[in-house]
Amino acid sequence: MKQMIVGNWKMNGLSAPSRDLVSAIAQGLKAIANPPPVVVCPPFTQLEALSPLLKGTGIALGAQDCHHAPSGAHTGDISAAMLAEMGVEYVILGHSERRREHGELDETVREKTVAAMDAGLTPIVCIGESADQRAAGEYQDVVGWQIKGSLPDNFNGIVAYEPVWAIGSGVPASPQDIADMMGFIRAELTRQFGETGKTTRILYGGSVSGREAPSILPIAEVGGALVGGASLKADAFLPIVRAAIDL
Repeated sequence: MKQMIVGNWKMNGLSAPSRDLVSAIAQGLKAIANPPPVVVCPPFTQLEALSPLLKGTGIALGAQDCHHAPSGAHTGDISAAMLAEMGVEYVILGHSERRREHGELDETVREKTVAAMDAGLTPIVCIGESADQRAAGEYQDVVGWQIKGSLPDNFNGIVAYEPVWAIGSGVPASPQDIADMMGFIRAELTRQFGETGKTTRILYGGSVSGREAPSILPIAEVGGALVGGASLKADAFLPIVRAAIDL
């Protein structure tokens, strides 16, 4: 099984630049022998336009959030079924920016995860500790509780570990930091979900660049990368894709 590389565009991407970006990524993938699974997660406004452009490219379409309800009076929200109708296959849930800026709790993330799975989407559920929590030595407790609170009992998706203190800092966690947390997350997933937890894909996210990827992706239990800023330019994103390895 190949590692997976997921690009989270966040609140970036007008129409023409978005089309150009997916075209450049698709073109770059053609030059990679046996490329890994690649997912791009543009803003909601670009999903329907990009969906047909991605067909046959080997690039899957993802979204950055969904509501927990299938429909209703939820102004400004998007349901998982609406995403699926546009050809979306994956959805990022519980990203640290959603938790911080929108006050999302583990329970909220759990409800959205259930909705995503019910709609046939693969949830990519983000967990991770802040700088204060790491400094206080609480990081394993925090991540353990996030796994317990954010993932339903029948979880069938992907977990993304994002050390919040590394996101946007340009300074990723050290290989030892990542190895320690990946080992802990695998143990927690196995403890909480049994056999399923042994094979759940775990991505690493947190200032991943083409320079850092070759040292991050080979770390035990790392099943790929959730990429932020570097996913906005093909020449920054494709080196990360090339660094992906067989698990």
